[in-house]
Amino acid sequence: MYETSHFQQYRNLHREWARPDFINLNPIQRGGILSEEARKALLEFGDGYSTCDWCPPKEARLDAIEKPPISSFYQDLAKFLGMDVARVVTRCREAKFIIFMTMTRPGDIIVVDSLAHYSTFLAAELAQLEVVEVPNSGPPEFRITPEDYRAVIERIIKEKGRPPALALLTHVDSHYGNLTDAKKVAEVCHEFNVPLILNAAYTAGIMPVDGKTIGADFIVSSGHKSWAASAPTGILAMKEEFAEKVLVRSKRYPNKELALLGCTVMGAPLLSLMASFPHVTERVKKWDEEIEKARYLVSVLEQIEGTRQLGIRPKQHTLIHVQSDGFWKVSQQHPRRGYFLYDELKQRRIVGIQPGLSKHFKLNTYGLSWENIKYVGDAFLEIAKKYQLL
Repeated sequence: MYETSHFQQYRNLHREWARPDFINLNPIQRGGILSEEARKALLEFGDGYSTCDWCPPKEARLDAIEKPPISSFYQDLAKFLGMDVARVVTRCREAKFIIFMTMTRPGDIIVVDSLAHYSTFLAAELAQLEVVEVPNSGPPEFRITPEDYRAVIERIIKEKGRPPALALLTHVDSHYGNLTDAKKVAEVCHEFNVPLILNAAYTAGIMPVDGKTIGADFIVSSGHKSWAASAPTGILAMKEEFAEKVLVRSKRYPNKELALLGCTVMGAPLLSLMASFPHVTERVKKWDEEIEKARYLVSVLEQIEGTRQLGIRPKQHTLIHVQSDGFWKVSQQHPRRGYFLYDELKQRRIVGIQPGLSKHFKLNTYGLSWENIKYVGDAFLEIAKKYQLL
């Protein structure tokens, strides 16, 4: 038996980083900060099946619900992304897995960039696919080019006698925040009749992404990473020509889309995504200013001894990978070791950089005001001056 008193620890949960006086630089959290409308929807639709009040009995499917307007949202979501069909799933990785499972057979080869998120490789492994990686240029830029895709696809055709079943490009990678030319990659893939999946987990929802202009056959994204939605939310969008195969109906339950196992995300995650949609469609128009802020902060950080930005220069995304030999040198003599930087920043109400890191760390400036950006820059300089790195 157990003592019920043990479970009292789960009452009154709180999150220190949510304090309004803290500046959060976490690289995977900036694009997922909820809009005010989403916070209201979170409470209104927090109950598990709150979206199912008006589920039409004939269709009995999430994407057919009109109150709340889920059906029209799916259509608007596809249009916003420049695609024909869209669905909301639990995560970006699930969207990738669904495409892998429905568009390939076990043993097929797919081409994936070498900076792809680990979940891309897990999804491919679960789908029993062979992954061939497109190499990057290595340090300091780690650049991936359309010609790299061409070389890999041509090699596969030469060795196997046929092109890969699919190609996937990570639009912006989670390691260095590099933005790759997706349109040119799509052109290369289409030369060989290879459908392209664009992993827009770090781009769609925070910057303009138009699948039609790019030439993407599929777009996958993360609602809780880049669409100001609560977790778990993922986005799966595609051209009409692939919808019949990917969204094939069950033989036993013909109203249900088989790969989605019927209904997917419901309740608060879906409704927070929907409630933030107007906010998201407006904020992507300010992308140029977001890049200016990121570049400004990089220029400040690089005043510190031994500090430089890794990845393509100048920055084309707000996710920044910093290498700081200076801070690492300090950590070797500091009683808190690498945690000293986290401590110093937190004392200045700045959080989000992973505790324990000092030589390599990532941060994201997306959505911060100029006032906050300058405060963060001044804080880093203040810390550097304290440890004689200026």
